[in-house]
Amino acid sequence: MTLYHFGNCLALVYAPYHMAYKFSGISEYATFSKCVHAGGLYIFTQLCKMLLLATFFPDTDSSHITGEYNVFLEILKATVDFADLLGIYFALNSVPGKGHAKILTSAIGWASAEVVVTRSVLLWVGARGSEFDWRYVRSCAESNVSLLHTAATAALVWLWTRSDLPRKHSPVVITLLALSPYRGLIEEAIGSILSLSAWALLALRAIHASAVGLTALGMYAVLAQQIGI
Repeated sequence: MTLYHFGNCLALVYAPYHMAYKFSGISEYATFSKCVHAGGLYIFTQLCKMLLLATFFPDTDSSHITGEYNVFLEILKATVDFADLLGIYFALNSVPGKGHAKILTSAIGWASAEVVVTRSVLLWVGARGSEFDWRYVRSCAESNVSLLHTAATAALVWLWTRSDLPRKHSPVVITLLALSPYRGLIEEAIGSILSLSAWALLALRAIHASAVGLTALGMYAVLAQQIGI
């Protein structure tokens, strides 16, 4: 039972990433090395973020003791996530080819590195336990939402770099990119206000990622039709 549960969790985490790479068409362009490069950029970006957080926002024991939640401090910490947008920008520029190849290759490589770094140890230590726990299944489902969000963010960054982006779309792209680092805080705030359960919060995150993704896809389709890419 333990091995069966662990295998199911692994399949739930990594199968969508493999299917996205295999059936999106980018595997035909021999872009595996570019996916690895994007994953390396993710790891480098996270190390830089950790250095910034440790330098400018050192963790103190007082907040843990008093139980206080400093909203302003959390917003400042989330601002560091703008580095992710910069890392995705460099990942996009490192991939040759058309827009969809750049977006998908960068997103799959970036999100794959994220899931390996953030989920592998959790699954190995927790999901192999003797008792079944839904929180590991929920964590695996969250990784799929993260893939969708990363693809949407990569599409928005690519649209932002285009000088031929329709002027009416520019405010939407800039607004979504500006709010991207604060996605987690916004979702947690809504979940706290509505007293959502863990699964309901996951559904909220999936709806949010889908809405941003469909918006980015719509703007990409309009641009692609105009310039013939």
